This record gives sequence, C-alpha cells and structure tokens, in this order.
Amino acid sequence: MEVVGLVPAAGWAHRISPLPCSKEIFPVGFWTPKGGDGPRPKAAAHHLLEKMSRAGARKAVVVLRDGKWDIPGYFGGGEFLGMHLAYVMNRRPYGVPFTLDDAYPFYENSLVVFGFPDIVFKPDVTFEKLLEKRQASGAELVLGIFPADCPQKMDMVRLDSQGRITEIDIKPRETDLRYTWLAAAWGPELSEFMHAFVEKAAPEVAAAGGKWRGAEMYVGDVLREAIEAGMHVETVVFEDGRYAD
Repeated sequence: MEVVGLVPAAGWAHRISPLPCSKEIFPVGFWTPKGGDGPRPKAAAHHLLEKMSRAGARKAVVVLRDGKWDIPGYFGGGEFLGMHLAYVMNRRPYGVPFTLDDAYPFYENSLVVFGFPDIVFKPDVTFEKLLEKRQASGAELVLGIFPADCPQKMDMVRLDSQGRITEIDIKPRETDLRYTWLAAAWGPELSEFMHAFVEKAAPEVAAAGGKWRGAEMYVGDVLREAIEAGMHVETVVFEDGRYAD
C-alpha cells in the first residue's frame, strides 16, 4: 500500500501572531542541501516532511487556506525534499478534521503518515517506528506518544499496562496524565471513519458557527470516537522523545 504524508496547514496562528510568514515555513534550525555551499534556514514543516520521506512517503498532501501561498512558494513540488507535494484548498474552516477531510479523495486508499507541521519532534525515525508497529500488530491506527511539556495545550492520553490508549483528554486545565500524541500512521479504515464522522457532524457544526458540542473539533475527538467504536489502536511510546510546539 502506498504511503502518503498528510499535512494540515490551514490554521491562522493566532497564538503566535504576528509572523512575517506562515508558521509552517518559519525557520527552526538549519540544514545543508546536497551539493550546497553551507547551512540554510530550515522551515518548521521541513522537519515533518523529512521524517515522512524517511518512512517511505514519496507523496504528501498539504491542505492550505486562502492567503498561505508562501508555503507552496517555498516548498514548490517538493523537489529538494525528494518527494512529490500536492496542495489542496481547505473549504470548511471548522477544525483540523475538516481540513484533513477536504483532501480525503487523495489519500482514502493509502497508508497515511500524519503530523502537525508546526511541531518539531524527535526522533527522526518516528514514522518508521509507527509503520513497523502497525505491520507487526495488525492495528489500523498507531500513535506516536511523547512525554508532554504543557498538558494544557495538548491532547493528553492515558495508557494501560499494554500501552494502549484508554482515555484522550484534550487540552485539560488540570490533569495527572503525562503523555500526548504527536504523530500517527493509519490505513483506509480510519480514513473512512474520519470521513463519515466529519460528514455526519458537518450540518451541526455549520449551524453552530464552526463549533462541535460547544468547542472546536480536534483530531483527538475523532480518534477517541474511533477507539470507543472498537478500532484496533496501538501506540509507540518515545520515552526519550522531545518536541517544540
């Protein structure tokens, strides 16, 4: 099954505005191109796409909103990443699940590797480990789990003794949970589940001005519903992993 990267890049970055560019291409570190004459600034999303490429993704779909033309202007077709990039416009500004679903026809039959382009994380082999766990376990969805620095801003997860998720608590004000998820690998079953979930919720969300059950819909909401529906979900815990959001 073809591995495809899925990258949501339709946000507004209100939390860190104003910025001189889209947050996805804000420089975070440096890299040296092959045959280059020195280090160059490395865009935030470059880190994510590089990890996806390492895991075998030769294609990635980036979902944009109007006005973020500096992203395709910078990455182009993905040549310097060694992969092919395609860009899809976000039609429904109701949260990341809707953003992802706008690209559904482009990944519905693929093995998806997913991450947030404004979060830089280690290790570099994260997606490789997730795909290995998915192959070995037969799980539909595998999540990359990291110790959380700031639980109030993250999807916090509770794990049982087998490392499986028993609870997802999104941006809790107070919690005893230690871990968050930052990366995922899934197959067509989860893609179809998310598509059906979003389509069913769309009329309610549109009527509520973009809110779902009184708040923004997050990917964690969909994953929690999938787990409660009995989907086989596994994790890889990166106890020594780190990230910057």
